[in-house]
Amino acid sequence: MNEAAQDTLYDLRHSTAHLMAQAVSELYPGVKFAIGPPIEDGFYYDLEFSSPLKEEDLAQIESKMREIAGRNLPIVREEKERSEARAFVEALDQPYKVALIDDLPEGEVISFYRQGDWIDLCRGPHVASTGRLKHFKLLHIAGAYWRGSEKNKMLTRIYGTAWSTKQELYDYLKRLEEAKLRDHRKLGKELGLFVFASEAIGSGIPLFLPKGEMLRHTMESYVREVQTRYGYKHVWTGHLVREDLYKKSGHFENYADVMFPPMRDEEAGINYRLKPMNCPSHMTLFNTQYHSYRDLPLRYAEFATLYRYEKTGELNGLTRVRALTQDDCHIFCTEAQIESEFALALKLIREVLTRYGFENYRVRLSLRGEEPGGKYVADDEKWTKATDALRSAMIANDVEFFEAPGEAAFYGPKADFLAKDALGREWQISTIQVDFIQPARLGCKYMDEESKERTPVVLHRAVTGTTERFLGVLIEQYAGAFPFWLAPQQIALIPITDKHYEYANAVCVKLNAAGFRAEVDARNEKMGRRIREAEMQKIPVMLILGDKDIESETVSVRRRTEGDLGAMSLEDAIALFTKWRDA
Repeated sequence: MNEAAQDTLYDLRHSTAHLMAQAVSELYPGVKFAIGPPIEDGFYYDLEFSSPLKEEDLAQIESKMREIAGRNLPIVREEKERSEARAFVEALDQPYKVALIDDLPEGEVISFYRQGDWIDLCRGPHVASTGRLKHFKLLHIAGAYWRGSEKNKMLTRIYGTAWSTKQELYDYLKRLEEAKLRDHRKLGKELGLFVFASEAIGSGIPLFLPKGEMLRHTMESYVREVQTRYGYKHVWTGHLVREDLYKKSGHFENYADVMFPPMRDEEAGINYRLKPMNCPSHMTLFNTQYHSYRDLPLRYAEFATLYRYEKTGELNGLTRVRALTQDDCHIFCTEAQIESEFALALKLIREVLTRYGFENYRVRLSLRGEEPGGKYVADDEKWTKATDALRSAMIANDVEFFEAPGEAAFYGPKADFLAKDALGREWQISTIQVDFIQPARLGCKYMDEESKERTPVVLHRAVTGTTERFLGVLIEQYAGAFPFWLAPQQIALIPITDKHYEYANAVCVKLNAAGFRAEVDARNEKMGRRIREAEMQKIPVMLILGDKDIESETVSVRRRTEGDLGAMSLEDAIALFTKWRDA
């Protein structure tokens, strides 16, 4: 195997980020460099330009990158003492690199990587020379605040991708093209599901049109029905909560930066917050009633709209919004019930994910990080109990999992379900979390068999996570062509001429009465156009109605996935549609 074949994707992408930065430095003298890390499927570099960079400028940068790669410049590591390194980047007039050096721990080796006349502060690693970098493509530009803070300067972020072979690059770019066709923001508009009216309503707040609301309702009704069948009790806990409750639970300390500003009740001297999470409210609801061990497990579920002040630059269609609806549940149980409740929640999650077509998923055991003074509540005993209980429950239920330190919630470990969509992209969807800490903080109690007060364990559980984000994932999973049971409009009735409208309307009434979402397209358009538009709207079934249907009291059925199925009685059609809906 030659040396180039041994280069890892990480090294290739890291080095290609440097290659891009060198190309930029040669084309735009005086540019300031921030950071340029490899990321999943590619790399980016944040830069400060004296004048705005445009998407069309990427072709010139990419051409210069290929020229530099052709020079086959050795990529050489250099190490410097802190004072020397700082003076060096100051002389280069690179203020962001000065700030990065100032952040490095005392005693850490400070390294640079040089390729020709260009040099950059970097830990590495890299490939041996620019000649190894052959299969890359610049993708797009975006804005990015320095260090992710809106208080800092907005930089220009250039994204690119790099691969080991030409075929891998081709395959990836092909997947990107398919992803553009499936983009939920594009399809959501085309299918009349949702819009954003940022100037009038505000950023990150989606507005759902009738078809979009029907889709939401169908999704939530399905999960509600499943949860009810599994013994969950649905509650509602409002939109406003006293700020003090979040201070008591620990959320204020960990989530204050994503909470909307307080609303002050001056007369009462109380601050209220728009609710960013449900758990303190559900635990407070639990505390309003007396509970014995016979009441447990108690499962509170709620479809609650929550509000989080996400940064403007991080908002992204439905997958990152400021108003989100969570299918949240909190299970109050004893320690002895953790395993059985985990098993029940696991069964429910598997049923729902299968129904939605997500059968390729893995489970991550998200654990506490070990860094001192981090976000995690300092209670080693409770953390150990919670982690051991969750790990044991997963093993007992034959769940294959991998461990990820540093990914836990601040109050406990999590089992996170990561599902792959039709394009092979991975999304975190469901979660089950074990919490020994918040119930104690908020004073949750029940009476045990010996009439002694005990603190329940709480399992936090979400099936689809948030309605908005999951809907965005679903739109892209199905490319907008939803299965029959889920489609916001299941059946389009298309009368051939005006004289067939009355019959179409009568059939539609019967279909609606049978529980199907059917509508008559009575527009003054040619039949061919109405059929094409129904296909573009990805409606699962069309009924084309003409003279023969009226005479024989039939409907002519055309299914999106199968084509024409011929004429049949309405009773037979309803039986067929029922079969598809319940499949």
